[in-house]
Amino acid sequence: MHTGTIDLDVHHQPRGLRDRIAFGFVKFLRFFADTFFARRYGHRAVVLETVAAVPGMVGGLLQHLKAIRRIRDDKGWIRTLLDEAENERMHLMTFIEVAKPSLFERLVIMITQAIFYNAYFFLYLFSPRTAHRVVGYFEEEAVISYTQYLAEIDAGRHENGPAPDIAIRYWNLPANARLRDVVIAVRADEACHRDVNHGFADALAGHDRAAVSPSAGS
Repeated sequence: MHTGTIDLDVHHQPRGLRDRIAFGFVKFLRFFADTFFARRYGHRAVVLETVAAVPGMVGGLLQHLKAIRRIRDDKGWIRTLLDEAENERMHLMTFIEVAKPSLFERLVIMITQAIFYNAYFFLYLFSPRTAHRVVGYFEEEAVISYTQYLAEIDAGRHENGPAPDIAIRYWNLPANARLRDVVIAVRADEACHRDVNHGFADALAGHDRAAVSPSAGS
């Protein structure tokens, strides 16, 4: 995924009811994460990456079905979304090695994923634009969380241990890479997902406006 220079301050200002619903939903999730995990960023990452790996797979599936149902090209959306799901899964596998989740946290993961998958599936089915906006805002929060995680490592409040082997292989990191290098790579991935999903939501918003414009049928 993307590993170059990223803009940490990107924020899509909500425009319209659907954007505000998406933004409010993500802020509710952020409140839950802050309350439950506080500064336990490794454990937070394990649970949140479980959720983050869902949208790409759901979106890829529904875009695939839509493309074959309408017998049209998907314009690269399916591969992009499935790649996103795989990337988020690798984030999860990495932070499992870092945080070593407890049995209770694994139970939380199972329950959270079951609820979120079904909720997101129906959201994407009925409003893909809102679904992509939710992910865009979710990734904005992820960039903030990983920036805070990085600050904790730099301040010495979190151990900057060796990078897991799975992360070294996946991101082609040096053999002596540390956790800090992993967090930087993951944050760059999340910024990429943020921009892609806001872009998809904008594209769908433009399509919706065209569909109801007076000139659409002319």
